[in-house]
Amino acid sequence: QVQLVESGGGLVQAGGSLRLSCAASGRTFSSYVMGWFRQAPGQEREFVAAINRSGGNTRNADSVKGRFTISRDNAKNTVYLQMNSLKPEDTAVYYCAADARFLITTRPGEYDYWGQGTQVTVSS
Repeated sequence: QVQLVESGGGLVQAGGSLRLSCAASGRTFSSYVMGWFRQAPGQEREFVAAINRSGGNTRNADSVKGRFTISRDNAKNTVYLQMNSLKPEDTAVYYCAADARFLITTRPGEYDYWGQGTQVTVSS
């Protein structure tokens, strides 16, 4: 079992930055691929970014490339999402998720554990 708790969301103006954190319980954090997803009202949950177990490989959605960076600190059982140059269309609830498989996947159905989400609102 892995429990995930996100933090760092809030209200920011367009062009601003936020850093999301996701703290994981348990001693096997480094055994999981970690991902960030987001869901806006009335829309499906969409992939944002993911990072492999060691942190040496990442993947970003096209919509956030060059603006968002995922990283992890296995010693702290934490994964981060640095979000720069935020746009109003980035407004959503952001979720972190853990996947016990070896390879990075962008499909939410393949992730095993989810956090409760944190709201990010970008004003224009």
